[in-house]
Amino acid sequence: MTRSVKNVLFIMCDQLRADHLSCFGHPALKTPNLDALARKGMIFDRAYVQSPVCGPSRMSYYTGRYVHAHGASWNFVPLKAGEMTIGDHLRPLGVRSVLVGKTHMRADLAGMSRLGIDPNSMIGVRIAECGFDPYERDDGIHPYSGHDPDPAYNTYLREQGFDGDNPWESWANSTVDDAGHLRSGWFLKYSNRPARVPDEHSETPYITRRAMDFIAGAGDQPWCLHLSYIKPHWPYIVPEPYASMYGQDDALPVVRSERERQDPHPLYRAMMNHRVSRTFSREGVREAVMPGYMGLIKQIDDQLGRLFAFLEDRGLMENTMIVFTSDHGDYLGDHWMGEKDLFHEPVIRAPLIVYDPDPRADATRGTRCDALVEAVDVA
Repeated sequence: MTRSVKNVLFIMCDQLRADHLSCFGHPALKTPNLDALARKGMIFDRAYVQSPVCGPSRMSYYTGRYVHAHGASWNFVPLKAGEMTIGDHLRPLGVRSVLVGKTHMRADLAGMSRLGIDPNSMIGVRIAECGFDPYERDDGIHPYSGHDPDPAYNTYLREQGFDGDNPWESWANSTVDDAGHLRSGWFLKYSNRPARVPDEHSETPYITRRAMDFIAGAGDQPWCLHLSYIKPHWPYIVPEPYASMYGQDDALPVVRSERERQDPHPLYRAMMNHRVSRTFSREGVREAVMPGYMGLIKQIDDQLGRLFAFLEDRGLMENTMIVFTSDHGDYLGDHWMGEKDLFHEPVIRAPLIVYDPDPRADATRGTRCDALVEAVDVA
């Protein structure tokens, strides 16, 4: 069969550190499905994002423009109506551009109003979804995201018998303590306990199935599917068997020094004094978080194995380019910090793997590129 690119599968994780994949050198966290993708494609060892914050970073991926140019400078700052994105460039070529998962995009309603665009029209919806057709958008952090306080995933959970006002939080992102009390996964000390929801009904398998649903019904029209996972973003809580797979001995050593806390830059001091950073600096917190964080990544790799097998069974690996990356990394206690927001290596370096089925890429298979690559280069 002659191989050529017809489709694009653009996979993005949220808050995944590059050094937490085995193909990027992690000694204990084995990710065989991403390793296999890397053997068929190319690893970019020095890929960096434009922002250590979800929304701005994603907008740079989608537009190919720096944050100061596209203007979406923080989470929930809208991408301006009129900004050209991946979908806008591909659609005139006959490629259907579709979203399954997260974008962290806030619609530019004021801009659409000035331009006379109905937000509910096809054009308005695409502007609100970064140029993608939303097959299923799910930003996570319900109901706090402001996008959709009761998403399809909550409906799905209720249909499976997981009741409540917000089963995303009370089942998929909560646990129970030894006394049987409900405990929120937002509290880092519970990250090493299993989520209440079974693996097959948790977020990552659900979103993977929705991606396969789209592909199965896509027909012959070329497509660009943006599969955007919510995890391993906080809450760092995962169902069994993943919750028990890793211990603190499997974690990378924390990278921090007391010298960093001696007369730091005022901005750095402020970030170290942030609530999440202070929590990560306490004894025992990182030890609780790391098993959950690593388990979430292992779950993603397993689900990607299912997805890649699905593509293989349908002959789609022969004509589908696959791009795998993350919007940014995670401090995980490094440099006395939690979450993200500043520009240390663990946060701004992203994993980037590109598989191109075209025969012209054969010479690059299984190789690594150490050239400086940026998120803006992906679009």
